Amino acid sequence: MTDTSAPLVSLRGRRVILGVTGGIAAYKAVEVCRRLVDAGAHVAPVLTDDALRFVGALTFSALASEPARTSLFDGPDPIPHTRLGQSADLIVVAPATAKLLGKYAAGISDDLLTATLLATRAPVLVAPAMHTEMWEHPAVQENLTTLRRRGVHVVDPEAGRLAGGDEGEGRLADPARIVGAVAAALATGDLAGVRVLVTAGGTREPLDPVRFVGNRSSGKMGHAVADVAARRGAAVTLVTAADHPATDVVEVVRVETADEMADAVLGRFAEVDVVVMAAAVADFRPKATTAQKLKKHDGVPEVVLEPTPDILATLGERKQPHQVLVGFAAETEHVREHAATKLAAKRVDLMVANDVSAPDAGFEVDTNRAVLLYSSGSAEEIPLMPKPDLAGLILDRIVESLKGNQ
Repeated sequence: MTDTSAPLVSLRGRRVILGVTGGIAAYKAVEVCRRLVDAGAHVAPVLTDDALRFVGALTFSALASEPARTSLFDGPDPIPHTRLGQSADLIVVAPATAKLLGKYAAGISDDLLTATLLATRAPVLVAPAMHTEMWEHPAVQENLTTLRRRGVHVVDPEAGRLAGGDEGEGRLADPARIVGAVAAALATGDLAGVRVLVTAGGTREPLDPVRFVGNRSSGKMGHAVADVAARRGAAVTLVTAADHPATDVVEVVRVETADEMADAVLGRFAEVDVVVMAAAVADFRPKATTAQKLKKHDGVPEVVLEPTPDILATLGERKQPHQVLVGFAAETEHVREHAATKLAAKRVDLMVANDVSAPDAGFEVDTNRAVLLYSSGSAEEIPLMPKPDLAGLILDRIVESLKGNQ
């Protein structure tokens, strides 16, 4: 069994500058700092004067890898921003206030943090936090658009309780999510040259021109895997039965039925290195369909079902030694046992199993928890997290498998 107390991401040997600005969410940056250190990163904190109104530099100095810096001029280093900017593997600012975003977008350097941001060529990630009205202000959104266009990674805030007692968008993202985004940003490029095929969504098997047999899959998990893989440099083909768009994907193939998905996947399988079968393919379909809509006054129809093609099993039979095959097992009971049986029967390298009866995981929600089962016999329990974060973790394991196949 895998030690589930271990950090879910590894940042060992990576130098991360943690910028903290003046917002009530600054206290959460303490947890971000701790998690970065636990993941193996060398963390150098940089706090603005406004941040010091909410948190103390001593706290960060005690938790980080080196003492917190707060001034552009008062330390022993005459050019601290240059040293910090040039030595960083990544800079993360959490929380990033509207003030920081505006200065960074405009290229204004008037303290150690903004000077360091302008003096680096390392990736930069910002995690905004502010009141809803500020977050939604056109100026803030335009500044974020500018930063995104320049390649800055943004971890959007969450909805929840805000300072002052009201609720809305603007709450700092969960520290685990921020650290996951740091890991993803640092991993960008580790799938360069890798051809990845991802399936997503629930297939629809027609009964008549109006009705179909289907399931509740929204496609969010599969689309997250495709998006994150593309950001990490993979050439991605997304075969999807879901409606919502995917970004940064090289090729999107829209399908509706299991037969259409089978044709799209099997026809491309020989050309790819990785297949992630995140789609919820219907196991059964009506044996007969009608050309016209079934009418209630004609009585209740007798629907006879037949099995659909087992795409995953076919892929397992055809898989070559250099390929990595990932399956998903959506279960409602005995999750690990059923997934282990499927893992062996389908001959996959990794099975992602989750309990879709849970209200905060599985179908139609933005979060997921899972058990990762490996062909080696080991398993890994993954706690609740946003689906893009789980996608990044799955891709981390795929990268490890690809290295093992070399």
